[in-house]
Amino acid sequence: MSPPPQPQAASERRAEPSASGRPLVLAVPKGRILKELVPLLEQVGIVPEATFFDADSRQLRFATNVAGLDVIRVRAFDVPTFVAHGAAQLGVCGNDVVMEFDDRAIYAPVDLKIGYCRLAVAEPRGHAERDDPGSWRHVRVATKFPAIAKRHFRARGVTAECIKLNGAMELAPNLGLSRHILDLVSTGSTLRANDLVEVEQVAEVTSRLIVNRGALTRDRPLIEPWIARFREAVDAA
Repeated sequence: MSPPPQPQAASERRAEPSASGRPLVLAVPKGRILKELVPLLEQVGIVPEATFFDADSRQLRFATNVAGLDVIRVRAFDVPTFVAHGAAQLGVCGNDVVMEFDDRAIYAPVDLKIGYCRLAVAEPRGHAERDDPGSWRHVRVATKFPAIAKRHFRARGVTAECIKLNGAMELAPNLGLSRHILDLVSTGSTLRANDLVEVEQVAEVTSRLIVNRGALTRDRPLIEPWIARFREAVDAA
């Protein structure tokens, strides 16, 4: 990513602290969503400092051009943790992660309409050709989303034995770890490359702006305008 015009250095920013006396913090995810998110951040008026765009930088917290607002860059699954516990007041992550955490401390007011993909159940092509998902009573499923998987299958009257993996889900059926996987699917190319096919869609996924509910109560005059700006930017797209 090439940086937009550089914001003020941290030492030059005029402080506009939250109720805690510290800057607001926006947690954003590393990876593919970040590339789609940067133009949206620019639209709402947030430009991180130049090191944010340096792929070799080990820095994790960044000043922005906005007084009293910093950005942190973390793993997608860590965004809701930072927000739920109040270390970040705002964050961006997929609704898959929001669904998995299912935390009352998190409020997701805006669908940012980026990071489109879907959560789906897949199995080996040979099994799928003779399988009827409607007949399932018990499944063993490898997934990064055990809470979503259990809720999904429970709603169907199916008992789910979930094996938690953080990656390489597609190996599980081929190595006998599980017959099914529940994972994010975008183009389906990884499934095809591993001779797997989708047999059931669980949810459509997009990125959401998330907010700590307690922070929204304490710092409503600071946080509500950001919610409005993100909503306006999405509506204008």
